[in-house]
Amino acid sequence: QVQLVESGGGLVQPGGSLRLSCAASGFHFSNYPMSWYRQAPGKERELVASIASAGGNTNYADSMKGRFTISRDNAKNTVYLQMNSLKPEDTAVYYCGVRYLRQNYWGQGTQVTVSS
Repeated sequence: QVQLVESGGGLVQPGGSLRLSCAASGFHFSNYPMSWYRQAPGKERELVASIASAGGNTNYADSMKGRFTISRDNAKNTVYLQMNSLKPEDTAVYYCGVRYLRQNYWGQGTQVTVSS
């Protein structure tokens, strides 16, 4: 079955950086686009970034452009999110996701807290 396991979250000061990882299993990872989403308290889940199956094409939400970078290593079945210049409004639970066989799958999420 599809499993997505995020890691790398934590507490960071404004202006700091974090690198999130998502280890995937249960499907042919290199065949599928992957995405990162986030959900802040009291808000709906929003798309952060996505990456094509081969890694060539990436897309970002406007507020993340220039600060966040999505990448993947198909040999390791892992997708990453490098987050720089973090702001308090980036505080959220971050999830990786994949659409596989017409279903959306998510990991358990990793908490990112940006605070001084």
